[in-house]
Amino acid sequence: MRTLLVATMFVLSVFAAQLVRIQGLDAHAVASEAEAKRATAQIIPAMRGDILSADGTVLASSVVREVVVADQTAVCTYRTGDNECDPATSAEAVREAAVRLAPLLGTEVDDLVPALTGESRYRILSKDVTPLTWNKIAALGIPGIARDRRETRSERTYPQGQTTAALVGYVLDDGNAGGGLELVADETLSGTPGEVRFEQGRDGTAIPAGDSSTTPAVDGRDVTLTVNSSLQWYAQNALAQRIEETKAQSGTVVIMNAKSGDLLSVASYPTFDPNTDVGKAGVHLDNKAFTDVFEPGSTAKIMTIAAALEEGSVTPSTPVVIPNRLPRYDQSFKDSHDHATLYRTVAGTLAESSNIGTILVSETLKSSTLESYFRKFGLGERSGVGYPGESGGLLPASDTWSGTQRATVAFGQGLSVTAVQAASVFQTIANDGVRVTPRLVESTTDAEGTVHDAPASESSRVVSHQTASDVSKMLEGVVSPEGTADEAQIPGYRVAGKTGTAEFYDDAKGKYSGKTASFIGYAPADDPEIVVAVIVQKPQYPFFGGYVAGPVFKDVTTYALQELGIPPTGSKAPKVTLGVDPEKALEDRALLRDGVDHPRR
Repeated sequence: MRTLLVATMFVLSVFAAQLVRIQGLDAHAVASEAEAKRATAQIIPAMRGDILSADGTVLASSVVREVVVADQTAVCTYRTGDNECDPATSAEAVREAAVRLAPLLGTEVDDLVPALTGESRYRILSKDVTPLTWNKIAALGIPGIARDRRETRSERTYPQGQTTAALVGYVLDDGNAGGGLELVADETLSGTPGEVRFEQGRDGTAIPAGDSSTTPAVDGRDVTLTVNSSLQWYAQNALAQRIEETKAQSGTVVIMNAKSGDLLSVASYPTFDPNTDVGKAGVHLDNKAFTDVFEPGSTAKIMTIAAALEEGSVTPSTPVVIPNRLPRYDQSFKDSHDHATLYRTVAGTLAESSNIGTILVSETLKSSTLESYFRKFGLGERSGVGYPGESGGLLPASDTWSGTQRATVAFGQGLSVTAVQAASVFQTIANDGVRVTPRLVESTTDAEGTVHDAPASESSRVVSHQTASDVSKMLEGVVSPEGTADEAQIPGYRVAGKTGTAEFYDDAKGKYSGKTASFIGYAPADDPEIVVAVIVQKPQYPFFGGYVAGPVFKDVTTYALQELGIPPTGSKAPKVTLGVDPEKALEDRALLRDGVDHPRR
């Protein structure tokens, strides 16, 4: 009996000590622990900045969307007067709630009833409700629906749809940038989320007198592009129409400011609708002007000619004897068509787009010299825009060139470029021999409305004023009645340009299959303002650059000149000597012909 009494007293003393600890010594700690269990946090999403064109058109914007959540254990008490679910009335209560909610959520009553039935205290009904609709739902007074806990998110919208999709890019469902300018400028656009902290009761509702704090979100900054929305719309549609007409696989149109390097339009086809197509199988989400590479063909000849002119190994009037075939190493090279032996100047070689003549010009230069000029023109490296997935093309080192490759690189095969790189080559000639790094972002705007201009593009001189002027005159000869692209002439304007038709390497097939048709040029030729590059991949026959891409070049360039208010200069194109008398040519010591060696620069 005594032992039992002692044991009882011991147990009571332990309880007493614990009671003293809870009520006195650890009261603050226990209270803090309880408060921590009640505390909860809710993220306030930051609104993503807008993406705008240079003329102020909204290309991408964010709108607020509300999340509607159901507490199924409370919905079943709707209009029953009960605090807890009653099996006898729950089904009717839930259905009545569904009848009221369905029109506001845009769903069927029968589809909504299962979502409102059950034991879940957090069942998402919709993530895509406007604030106005959320308020209407809250006004219904349905227990467990749109109570004091309000969740918002931002949804990205693209007002221009397919027109700018491949350039602007897209945002994924989780709010992260997925591609295009959205990814390029993600750090600027995304902002910083905020947070609301509050105490909640056992039923999940906020405690009115509980502690709460709010850290506001910092919205992202707006980004303004160099792109002109009108030019982008026109180029995209002109390209799509021509690809359909020629039954081609894909294509791009690049419009560039000849002096600043600003990209005024970057159209790509096939394209997609960023509002509805992201995540669908088989959708092309890239911009082919940056990501797809191709052998440029004859449009690359201007680099070979410019290099030889700059090194002084030829002049525009240097005579060139062009045979029907030119044997080099284990291959016999030819032009696009058979012909008798031609006597042309270097200018005529470019105007008539002779592969053989261009090879002969290139042989006045060392391979390393030719490679160095190609790199100065921007080949072999990314453009500098920073576009996701952008390719730098392929320019093998000259000491790895095979015998035949030494010949083919001169006329644009055995190397590869992107459409932006190709446009940049012509921009260099149009800009008096100075290459300007392409630019796509014009400025950013902060929350206070202060505009911060993007850094100016870097520039470098590639060839002299004289060389650029000589090549430009030759390119006008291409568009003359004696050249290969007289259909690209624009009434009232002087135009310089070059056609291109090259073999297309199909990665899917692992071999050459089809052609690349291109036309790249600029206007007005005597005071260049815009460069336009049109690239079409795998058109059906006739697949020549002048026929396939030339009409798009003329159409887009004409529209751009009018849209930008660029007037004709009124001057006439200079006369360029394309042909030469055979007898005089053979007497010229500078004559370029097969079998006559010249010192290589």
